Amino acid sequence: MPLGSVLAFTCAAASLQADDTNLAAQVQLLLQQNSLLQKQVQTQGSALDTLTKKVQQLESENAARENTATENAGATKGGFNLGKVNFSAEGGVGFFNTGPDGFAPNSEFRVDEARLFVEAPVWDEVYFFSDLDLATRENTDTKLNLGELYLDFEDASQLWGQDRQFNVRAGRMQIPFGEEYMSRYAMENPLISHSLSDFWGIDPGVELYGTLGKFSYTAAVQNGSGANGVQDFDGDKSVAGRISFDPNAHWHFSVSGLRTGDVKSHEDYVSAIWFGNGWFCSMGSPEATRFHADAVEGDITARWKSGHVSAFGGYARYGDNDPAADNSRDIFYYSVEAEQKLNRKFYVAARFSEIFADRGYPIVGFGNMNDYFFGTATTELWRASLGIGYRFSANLGLKTEYSLERGKELDGSRRENEDFFGTEAVFKF
Repeated sequence: MPLGSVLAFTCAAASLQADDTNLAAQVQLLLQQNSLLQKQVQTQGSALDTLTKKVQQLESENAARENTATENAGATKGGFNLGKVNFSAEGGVGFFNTGPDGFAPNSEFRVDEARLFVEAPVWDEVYFFSDLDLATRENTDTKLNLGELYLDFEDASQLWGQDRQFNVRAGRMQIPFGEEYMSRYAMENPLISHSLSDFWGIDPGVELYGTLGKFSYTAAVQNGSGANGVQDFDGDKSVAGRISFDPNAHWHFSVSGLRTGDVKSHEDYVSAIWFGNGWFCSMGSPEATRFHADAVEGDITARWKSGHVSAFGGYARYGDNDPAADNSRDIFYYSVEAEQKLNRKFYVAARFSEIFADRGYPIVGFGNMNDYFFGTATTELWRASLGIGYRFSANLGLKTEYSLERGKELDGSRRENEDFFGTEAVFKF
């Protein structure tokens, strides 16, 4: 082979070897970069998982805190200030009509609710709150009545360096049984009516509440007497409480318990807790000097951006000390409610609720108080409500409702003349 050809071949081979060396180096560099990129992606993925878990935890804690905050069932934001004192109000005005056996058989215009709220800081984390009731659906006059009034010792758990774990209220508070009472006022209630059971009441006492991660709690010891809202004629106190669990911002669960304590039939007359549009009262003869009721309830709520579904069910047991007869009663009740926004302003809502009392109990419902609380006992009653509402703003709304109510009295007679129609403008400022 000529010398020139040998040199050319040698140069070409050397060039190819150099190219292969460069290519191998480039491939090795790409592999290293790819490995580094994979590690970065894994690190970012782990960080994203951690962040996602943190966000879910914060959502759950916020949901639990919001549930605890709703214990101020009457308190409203806004209003106006005079120095450190904040004044606000809410209420509803409307038109109601029921069947001939109902509470409004003559097509009434009425002030359904009117409440004035007063809030003020007292010292450090101690606050004053009061609810003055100018008009309520349950009162048959227009006299001024005292609703809630208490001192709120917030964040007492700061004594051991923790926020929101332990708070104390003393004065007149809502009885913390069930959850319907927290959305019972006209502005918060998507419908005009309430469920048939409609557990609620205001009673003097002491309440403890707080939040522990995804859990929140409230417990109260109160007088239990419904005589005048001030004096208690029996030393046996009412005890009520609730434990709630919020796994995330969409789900909420709670369990509640209540005992009215002994209530004196001839001095206290009725319990402080409202039930069935009446109260727990004595079913015994005049010889029965004391009565009581115990109850337990479970609540569940599912929320989404434009609405919610909530349901609860419970059991109440009545007893007294009548020496002549066994007047004990087993009472079962439940309710299912749904609300759905149609757009930013319109919404629809529906609720179905029912009560069973096999031996009969005073369950008023939409009925006339004289007929169904002081008169005949009811063994079964159900209510189906459908409503539509329009929210002009967070401070003004309009809603309309029609409700069917049917039941059976202890003697077998039917209850079927109490259907309700109402329309109401609700407001707050």
